[in-house]
Amino acid sequence: MRNEGWHVALVGIPGAGKSTVARFAADILNYPLVDFDKTIERRAGRTIAEIFHNQGELAFREMEAALTQELVSAPASVLSPGGGWVTRPDVVALIRPRTILVWLTVSPAVAVRRMGAGVSRRPLLMKGDPAAVLAGILAEREELYSMADVTIDTEVHTPQAVAHQVARLASGWPGRVG
Repeated sequence: MRNEGWHVALVGIPGAGKSTVARFAADILNYPLVDFDKTIERRAGRTIAEIFHNQGELAFREMEAALTQELVSAPASVLSPGGGWVTRPDVVALIRPRTILVWLTVSPAVAVRRMGAGVSRRPLLMKGDPAAVLAGILAEREELYSMADVTIDTEVHTPQAVAHQVARLASGWPGRVG
């Protein structure tokens, strides 16, 4: 069955709140939630860190691409892809025609504070000072994130408030602007 409703995909650097906000937004909208990392871990039978270590980032990105392809004809869902999902414009383009992209912004320092000890489970952040690494990641990806339909600053709102903004947006979305 093909549901022509709009997916809502939350993008941003690690620690922006994508997984947390996605859970709340999916509940509010009564949409399925697709947390890419959790889905990939379940299917692979290992953690993202283990996938990165044993198979490399490219293998992980291919798993994200395969999951994205599955979503092309899936019912409207709230999507929480990894922060690097946007680095594959060809993959994003697969579902872009029926997806609202929402960039959740946060400063690298606040993102690291939010992740706390969870930083150690983030393969890309194990290459030095996590805040500095995140600043570099943000600089590299900012142009890709800025292609989102909407930007929401997660530093000034609670995850629940951000989820309500996302839900209002999805409920009244007339179509893509631009």
